[in-house]
Amino acid sequence: MKFFRTASKARDTLFIIVGTALMAVSINMVYDPMGIVNGGITGLGIIIKHVAEIPIWITNIALNVPIFICAFIFLGKRNTIKSLLADLALTAFLAVTPQFSLFGDDILLSTVFGGVIGGAGIGLVFLTSATTGGTDMLSALIHRKLRHYTLPQIMFVVDGLIIAGGLAVFGIKNTMYAIITIYVSNKVSDALLEGFKFAKIAYIITDHGKEIADEIMVTLDRGVTGLDGTGMYSGNHKDVLMCAVSRKEIVEVLDIVNKKDPRAFVTVHDAREVCGEGFVEIGCQLLGAALDVKLDESPLQPLSQLGLGRGLRRLPVLRRG
Repeated sequence: MKFFRTASKARDTLFIIVGTALMAVSINMVYDPMGIVNGGITGLGIIIKHVAEIPIWITNIALNVPIFICAFIFLGKRNTIKSLLADLALTAFLAVTPQFSLFGDDILLSTVFGGVIGGAGIGLVFLTSATTGGTDMLSALIHRKLRHYTLPQIMFVVDGLIIAGGLAVFGIKNTMYAIITIYVSNKVSDALLEGFKFAKIAYIITDHGKEIADEIMVTLDRGVTGLDGTGMYSGNHKDVLMCAVSRKEIVEVLDIVNKKDPRAFVTVHDAREVCGEGFVEIGCQLLGAALDVKLDESPLQPLSQLGLGRGLRRLPVLRRG
């Protein structure tokens, strides 16, 4: 278990280093040269640099110092130490990363790919349950006093004020591009956090459960989980089948259901990430290390022994910091 926790810490350190390096590249080589204010302390730093010619890394460290002091006092060491390390890494990379426009004068390319690069960096940092301080931590501190507002609402107002400052300095056109950048960045970071491996979950309500399940398991080599159901209007017993398949396999599942029971009721749902046999497999001990919780020494039963089948995957796991 100690090995897995050590591996988890090494992975977190690597993610923070790579993530903050990508963030620094997006700021120094994309956002700053093109005048794109993407919110946050670094966005405020871009404004200050263009007004007072103070380097962004100096603004970042100067404004984050009081925020982290308050965070240590009110939020506790456990919730801030990793974010402090991430912010120090970001500040260092901002100081040493060359400053030039990576995409020349093409603001559209800068907007899209700056969001991709920055979003990838943010996503890697968030995967370690850390942030780079800034407006995220400031909003958490404000939320302690303004409980009647939600944290996202406070973050929206704080970042909105910074973007409004960018509007005053760089104009409406650059601000519109900044909004596109923020959207792209959020989508990329969400994809990293939630997983790229999209799949489909099918629920099938039928009177011919065994025939449909057998056909899916033989034809697609996917597991099927059988549940008992009752039609509340008719009172009749129904078989409820659940199976996880890839996006291209869902068409075959629907064909099988239509062939075996044209009157079956089927719902299909998107799954962001699925782990288990037949998909992405994760060892129980490694999963425990990622959650930073203790597991029993005895191995857990395979999913197939629990009646969940080869096709079932788990929901995305949120790390505990």
